[in-house]
Amino acid sequence: MVGSLRKAAFSGRLARSLSALAPSDLRVELLPSVGLLPLYDQDILDEEVPQAVTELAGLISKSDAFAIVSPEYNWSIPGVLKNALDWLSRLKPQPLEDKPVILLTCSPGLLGGARAHAPIRNVLHALDTRILARPEVQISGVAQKLEGDSISDPATADFVTARLKAFNEFIRR
Repeated sequence: MVGSLRKAAFSGRLARSLSALAPSDLRVELLPSVGLLPLYDQDILDEEVPQAVTELAGLISKSDAFAIVSPEYNWSIPGVLKNALDWLSRLKPQPLEDKPVILLTCSPGLLGGARAHAPIRNVLHALDTRILARPEVQISGVAQKLEGDSISDPATADFVTARLKAFNEFIRR
């Protein structure tokens, strides 16, 4: 799940790079844009769960694990990502419960989205996910580390590859 709506978002480009870096037995599929979801509103939920929410929940439920790739907005979680997690939190059965999750943040700045990590992790904790804890994936200076939809910086590519390998092992525990 990408926590940004912008077509050329660094987080989206990073998400699209993951399949090339993942172990061969870890299949990476991108979810539909979180921008397809309406703003969370209990009145809407009381009438009917929106189709976009149902479809997203179905895809997540069928998966063995889940990745979030997100920017940091104003030292916190992007609103569109929080909105998606809020919708998912209201469903029964809960699609993220006990789901292994890897969280990757990125930023053109020096902190790599570090200030978004804690708020996102708090929400994931509330949803009873299993989060791959350390080391956290926070990619700083991301504008200089991506070329198209690939990580061009060798050290960053090696680090993400190692974290995806660790995540693959974490999923199988």
